[in-house]
Amino acid sequence: MNTVVTDPFNVAADPQMPFLAWALNPREVQHQFEHCLPSLATRQHQFHLHAIRVTRYKPGRRCLIEYDIGKEEAGVITLIGKARARGLDRSTYQLLESLWEAGFRVDSQDGIGVPKPIGVISKFQMWLQSKAPGVAASRLLAQPDGVALARRIAEAIHKLHQTGIQSNRRHTMAEELRILHERLPLVAQMKPLWVNRLERILEACDRIGATIPEPRFQGVHRDFYSDHVIVDETRLYLVDFDLYCEGDPGLDVGNFVAHLTEQSLRALGDPNALRNREQALEERFIELAGEATQAAVRAYSILTLVRHIYLSTQFSERRPHTGSLLTLCEARLGLRG
Repeated sequence: MNTVVTDPFNVAADPQMPFLAWALNPREVQHQFEHCLPSLATRQHQFHLHAIRVTRYKPGRRCLIEYDIGKEEAGVITLIGKARARGLDRSTYQLLESLWEAGFRVDSQDGIGVPKPIGVISKFQMWLQSKAPGVAASRLLAQPDGVALARRIAEAIHKLHQTGIQSNRRHTMAEELRILHERLPLVAQMKPLWVNRLERILEACDRIGATIPEPRFQGVHRDFYSDHVIVDETRLYLVDFDLYCEGDPGLDVGNFVAHLTEQSLRALGDPNALRNREQALEERFIELAGEATQAAVRAYSILTLVRHIYLSTQFSERRPHTGSLLTLCEARLGLRG
């Protein structure tokens, strides 16, 4: 069977990731799948490689490739392979395995899972997972049932925090503030007229950070926002755990809320357009995690929104909103006027 290969980025020519040429070679991929992937090895020669697609790529750093596999008993399924230049990311793959065993299976009774881990291919410096069915929550939260979805998302992230899966990485409030102190001066270089305003914002962020007590560190996603929640009818899948670490659980919910606010401002022209979704997420999480988490949730939501001032300068479609984000952050920090 002919395999359709789609490589819009020409990743096979990346000198920092020469193994990608093999990861796009149908014959080599078929061979490696048959010999390296335990869930496929039991039925060798009974699947066919229909298509290979490069879907994301950062030159010299990492690449995401989708593989469509035809299996007699399951039709066509899609595997997602994640490869990186600095070596096979075994730790993230092992984390996904641990989550799968900790109750995040596709058939979990609470409807909250992660994509099934499939295996690793050392020759491609790649680990693979199944592709979660459904659509990103970012496409659904603005719809009429968005409030109910937000509450379900709070339940999903709370479940993650309760797994007790440890990490050798830790993200603290000091680290969060350090990132802001590195990024906002870069904005000031681009916009010299904003220097004083940005300095006042940083000072206010430092004051907020100082009010948050040392948390009970738990495993957190650390990059939790609506694109990283896949919705398939009543089931939710959490995805992309590359930044998983130990941290304050309020970080994840605050990060999610701030992304919703930024999305509302940029896409809907009103930062409060999805405010009832933000409130539903926060309230349900606090019901589950306790009132003590509220201060951290609100602090991290403001700090993440401030980080979006810098992030908006990195994407051409977001740059028109940088000034509005700056003003919004000033208002949220009580700095207006």
